[in-house]
Parts: sequence; C-alpha cells; structure tokens
Amino acid sequence: MLTSQILLWTAVIVEGLLIAALARQVGVLHERIAPAGALTLHQNVALGEKATPMTLADIDGAPVAIGGKRAGRSQLLFFASPECPMCKSLLPVVRSAARAEAGWLDLVVAGDGSKAAYRAMAREHGLDGLPLVLSEALGRAFGVAKLPYAVLLDEEGRVASLGLVNSREHLESLFEAKERGVASIQDFLARRQKEA
Repeated sequence: MLTSQILLWTAVIVEGLLIAALARQVGVLHERIAPAGALTLHQNVALGEKATPMTLADIDGAPVAIGGKRAGRSQLLFFASPECPMCKSLLPVVRSAARAEAGWLDLVVAGDGSKAAYRAMAREHGLDGLPLVLSEALGRAFGVAKLPYAVLLDEEGRVASLGLVNSREHLESLFEAKERGVASIQDFLARRQKEA
C-alpha cells in the first residue's frame, strides 16, 4: 500500500512538472508568433496593379468614383453585408479608423444586396455620410469571395494592400502593408525571413 502511494505521488509530481514545462513552452511560442495581418486570399488583382476606375452610384444615387488618381488621398473599400455578424462588429472599427486617418484616407463601404437592408445597417452603425455602394461588379473586380474584405487603393489608384479583415489589427495591417510596399504583413515577414 505504501509503495503504491509513493508511486502515485511521484507520478503526480512528474505530471505537474511536465504541465509547468508545457505552459512555459506555450508562453515562448506565443512570444514568437508574428503579428496577424489581413489574410490575402486568391484574388483577381495583384499588389501594384492599377484598379480599373469606376463611377458607381451610392444607395442614394450620388456618384462615387472608385480608383483613379486622387490628389494625395488613398481609398479604402470595405466590403460588408448586413447578414454578416463579423462585418457588423467591424463597422465601428472601420468608421473609427477612417476618422483617425481622415487626412489621407477616403472610406467606401461596398456590398451587394437589398438597399433597404444596407440603409438599415448604415443607420444602425452610424455610417450616414459615408458612401455606401451596392455593386456585384465591384466585388468581382477585386476577387471578393468572403466577408468582411477590404482593399486599400493608393493615391494613383493602384492596389496597395487587400485581404480578409476580422479585427482592428487586420485592418491596420493594410495601412502598414501600404507603408512598407508589400501585399500583406505575411508577405513582409516572408521576405524578411528569406533575407535573414
């Protein structure tokens, strides 16, 4: 009986040490994980490619220019849907980022579907005053397959960065990728790793 108790306590102590070592390794791995950026999916456009300029009507009928040269201003196209819970949770983040970057960035919310549903979404999330464009062709032009998706066009109307965005960090990674001249943060890290 005493031998079995000693063996049991030894096993418990060894198991505790193993769990502590595993927890330490998880902490080390967490520190090594690269920052998450917008996930670039297989898309129809490439970084640096000039987007075909389009003039589309917003949900109120006003013309909205997409792409083309813009004097010192970039354009963020945020593709969302009223039926997408993640899109709706990101709308305040997108609105906030657009206000914070108002000196150089114009925001266009884009989608495809019912005007009534998008108007309700705009009212609910305080998007009044922002261009809201409904165009299936616009989504196809940028290879949008999943939502929420964002495309950042530079001052010349070229694709600066793009990808699936699920958080503020992903959205800000598009701005960072534009500054660094890469398609995505993952692309930047891959290039850096090759250089090392």
